[in-house]
Amino acid sequence: MLAFIGGLGTPEILIILLIILLLFGAKRIPEIMRGLGKGIREFKQASQEAVDEISSLTEESSEDNTTESDDGPLAG
Repeated sequence: MLAFIGGLGTPEILIILLIILLLFGAKRIPEIMRGLGKGIREFKQASQEAVDEISSLTEESSEDNTTESDDGPLAG
């Protein structure tokens, strides 16, 4: 997940954090992180809902196929 920072050492990361602190200020960083956390949480929830819906549609489809195969295509 964090493979893109593989080439960065501790000094580089500290310099980046210092620049972020200078740009946004100490009071603004918690607000930014809170908003980022909410965004990540909403994304995870939406993706989980999509997976659940796909799973339920797949289950319904397999149940429909089972019912049709029990009767046979020429039943009637």
